[in-house]
Amino acid sequence: MTAQRQDARDREPRPCPPGAARERSSEARTLRLRDGRDLGYAEYGDAAGAPVFVFHGSPGSRLQVGAAHGPAQARGIRIIAPDRPGLGLSTRQPGREIADWPGDVRELADALGIARFAVIGISGGGPYAAACAWGLPERITRAGIISGVAPADGPGLGGGLRRPGRLVFNRVLETPWLLRSVMAVGRIKARRFPERLFEQVRALTPAVDLPILRRPEVAACLTAGLREAFRGSGQGAADELLLLTRPWTFRLEDIRVPVRLWHGEADAVVPVAMGRHLAQAIPHCRAEFIPGAGHYLVFDRIGPFLEAMVE
Repeated sequence: MTAQRQDARDREPRPCPPGAARERSSEARTLRLRDGRDLGYAEYGDAAGAPVFVFHGSPGSRLQVGAAHGPAQARGIRIIAPDRPGLGLSTRQPGREIADWPGDVRELADALGIARFAVIGISGGGPYAAACAWGLPERITRAGIISGVAPADGPGLGGGLRRPGRLVFNRVLETPWLLRSVMAVGRIKARRFPERLFEQVRALTPAVDLPILRRPEVAACLTAGLREAFRGSGQGAADELLLLTRPWTFRLEDIRVPVRLWHGEADAVVPVAMGRHLAQAIPHCRAEFIPGAGHYLVFDRIGPFLEAMVE
């Protein structure tokens, strides 16, 4: 058997007993949850460092977080990056809510023997960081939200993820069955031609973000993350996008742990109005709105953002 074929087999999910974390490669680990689902995750940085759980964007997967490995290792920080249900190595969870995520994170932290930890959510992962800050106040030291999505029912935010002139995209978001069909078809391109799909994404990217997306290391981790997001049927990706357009089932005002928030003022993917709404609604939120920065600002500031979580 070639090394390439062995590596591919090593990355495939295999049965494991409840509560057991599979120790294969640091980017392809799986935990069997109490309800029988698998939760995929990767680890980056310093294995003995201060723990920070990092939640990927939507649709995406744990492999998007790979760009943080070097900065985390240099700062003595241990990153745990889980796949959300239906993405990557994680089993789909039909009917889930964003508020269900803290339960999965608690089980993973328990399995890894981590009592207290920080969380960061990037873009579509922002709501999941907020959910953990709300649902795990006894475990979370602080939460970070980078270019994060706000609840769709926030004042003036109902169309925040929609765009004038993008009628087809807007129609898909408003029609669940159509979105699921699009994601099922999109899976073929994401799995077989991820580089080509990423080029199409980049072609639609606002000019402010293009210099970042042209970096080979950024393109590599985003392409890998996108391909891995569609490891399953594509329905997990549809679940993610639908949840971002619906009201959340927890209140931002009930968050009691310290929150750091960063948002680019030139973000054309997740409007800065969303960041301002989060900053106003979340108690104990320290926000920074960065002039001239776009949606992918995290790739310019990975190190400082991580440091803010463990300082």
